[in-house]
Amino acid sequence: MRILVTGGTGFIGRHIVWRLAAKGFEVQFSGRNAVAAAEVIRHSPASVRWISLEHGTPAATSTLINATRGCTAIVHCAALSSPWGTPQAFAQANLDSIDEVLQAYHANTVKRLVHLSTPSLYFAFRDRLGIREDEPLPAPVNEYARSKALAETRVHAAGLCEAVILRPRAVFGPWDGTLMPRLLRVMRRGPIPLMRGGRAQLDLTCIDNLVHAVELSLTQPLPRAVCTYNISNGTPLAFEDLLHRIAEQFRLKLHTRRVPWPLVDAVARALETSARLRGGDEPLLTRYGVGVLAFSQTLDLSAISNELGYRPVITQDEGIRLHAQWWLAQQGAQA
Repeated sequence: MRILVTGGTGFIGRHIVWRLAAKGFEVQFSGRNAVAAAEVIRHSPASVRWISLEHGTPAATSTLINATRGCTAIVHCAALSSPWGTPQAFAQANLDSIDEVLQAYHANTVKRLVHLSTPSLYFAFRDRLGIREDEPLPAPVNEYARSKALAETRVHAAGLCEAVILRPRAVFGPWDGTLMPRLLRVMRRGPIPLMRGGRAQLDLTCIDNLVHAVELSLTQPLPRAVCTYNISNGTPLAFEDLLHRIAEQFRLKLHTRRVPWPLVDAVARALETSARLRGGDEPLLTRYGVGVLAFSQTLDLSAISNELGYRPVITQDEGIRLHAQWWLAQQGAQA
């Protein structure tokens, strides 16, 4: 089976490339960073090929069409994932990219598409537990969620024969450059604010579990032309409990401070307003960034469990431990 992975130089994409190559698939991956591509190839367990590509440019569609000739499947990971950014930046990264992928899919009669989306679509500044994929979506919380919701709509409207949309929650693991690094920076600076008592129930996803879900999405029969599935470890934790486990494994001292949510919300609103007036640089706090730590959000995994046989292959504690081992080794190498 020949597979193209878009965004293969990113955190999630590179792990998918490595796993599929190790399983004997013929893998090509795209990305715009040659240095990162060389690192992906260097760590690959088998021969993989890199295709230089920047989505939203005039040559992107033709490059993808050429790259997907003879491909059985496309795994679309390329995206701009951020709590802050302009509508234009998200449109280029998340909407132009899916349009280009869909054109390549149809041009070469690719059999299956696996599209990485996000459960940020569910977020609504209130506690939500056991969210199912078929529940009505609230208004988008930010431009990222808006663009990813539109991308899903385009997948549904494209008349695909076989497609899977995955919504993985808070993915972490080695090479993560966003979720855990941001949290560790805050932990090193000083007390972490515990909003609403630090009781928010949070779902996370070890990268190994997401990659396992991608492999199932590529190889298992699908019950519908387009299937949408939640992904997580299936073991939600209260935010304060999660902080203690991270601090222990990453060998950091944990300091917390209880702060009223309305106060943090007001500060985040003010910082966002100031950032917009200054020209749009990401503020120190965003409402979404602090909101996801203040409100519970857990996912129902029944659909992918029943239909594709998904079961987490690694526990949350083991995932945190392995991520910490990698991170500590990186810190030692840079010392």
